[in-house]
Amino acid sequence: MPGLFDHLMPAKRWTPSRYRALLRARGPRSVQFRTRAAILTGAILIGVVATLFAEAADWAAGVFAGYAQSWHWLPLLTTPLTFMGLVWLTRRYAPFARGSGIPQVIAAQADPNEATRTLISPRTVAAKAVLTIGAVLGGASVGREGPTVQLAAAVMGATHRLVRVPLRGGVLIAGGAAGVAAAFNTPLAGLLFAIEELASAYEQRVTLLVLAAIVIAGMVAQSVQGDYIYFGAIGAHMPLLSALLVAPVAGIAGGMAGGLFSRTLLAMAQSRNRMTAWTRANPVKFAGACGAVVAVLGVFTGLTWGTGYSAARAMIVGVDAPLWFGPAKFVATAATAIAGLPGGIFAPSLAVGAGVGNLLREVFPGEPASAIVILGMVAYFAGVVRAPLTAVIILSETTASRGLMLPMFATAFIADAASQWVCREKLYHGLSKTFAMPGTSKAP
Repeated sequence: MPGLFDHLMPAKRWTPSRYRALLRARGPRSVQFRTRAAILTGAILIGVVATLFAEAADWAAGVFAGYAQSWHWLPLLTTPLTFMGLVWLTRRYAPFARGSGIPQVIAAQADPNEATRTLISPRTVAAKAVLTIGAVLGGASVGREGPTVQLAAAVMGATHRLVRVPLRGGVLIAGGAAGVAAAFNTPLAGLLFAIEELASAYEQRVTLLVLAAIVIAGMVAQSVQGDYIYFGAIGAHMPLLSALLVAPVAGIAGGMAGGLFSRTLLAMAQSRNRMTAWTRANPVKFAGACGAVVAVLGVFTGLTWGTGYSAARAMIVGVDAPLWFGPAKFVATAATAIAGLPGGIFAPSLAVGAGVGNLLREVFPGEPASAIVILGMVAYFAGVVRAPLTAVIILSETTASRGLMLPMFATAFIADAASQWVCREKLYHGLSKTFAMPGTSKAP
């Protein structure tokens, strides 16, 4: 028996020198071990941070809703002032915190370790969280999902710096995807978002890393928040023959609207003309003007404040909504996004998409209302972010409408093509150029 053991496990493998070499390569002090520990710790912390941020954002939305109801006309004054104050604070103390947060993560992949001191530094993301909550308190049409992506990437960066291991671009992808998964309770959507949007050249070896981070962050968030479906279990469906007619119309309408939104934001960020020159020279005044637009729409409609979650969910379950909601929410979200204050566009885009679907209900009155609205959401969201697979899976997971998968896929791919007719460049990748790292490409 000893002879057989010696034959299978040669003694030379267990010499002290080989054992020490194994400890150096795989032991607790090895780079490999510390990297895995950093990723595991980061994923757990992302679930906690995403949950706390979601709770804070929901609290802020509730506070503003009560304020706007009690003091109906006062937001005409306070919302523009809030926009001006937030933009001044952002530009003065945290310039990398402006906007969604997703473009910063895309830009950070060029030099992840340097980005931990700028784009995803603790100071930047702390300011991002506080200022985003301030934007929600001011009635801005913002969401928390984009900022959560930046927060998640920063958490991964912090854990890697803590254990002194290099930070790779793939880890930022994993962190950002885990943030999406934890924010929406949509693990599959987080994975697809990493592939379609965050990674311009996705590497196969990153797959397990992304999956592990998403699963861990999602489980932590779910254990705290409970197992929930973002919009509720809708279970919408549509006959195949109806889908053949509805999907192209929804895809073209929603995709072109989403492309228009993207083109507007990119034009304000990249174009050089008199208007953009004035906005860059007078950012605080411009923010006040944008805040005035948001305030007027909010006060006179009562529906365009914040994420638009309640209005979107009402339309999904079949409640009649005014036809002007979609266009009004579109303008409010665009005005908020170009103002320059921190905040995401994910949730507001889903609300605009619900408004698009609400308009399509008038075109197809005999079709299931919930299904039409969801297809409108898929089309508009795919048109904005140009990530059709993410759009389908995120709506499938947030509404439990898996019976609508084929119509959603058809709608999303048509919307992606229609969006390109209006705006050739992908929104987040275009905006990421304004956050280009030193030594890489220059910002426009």
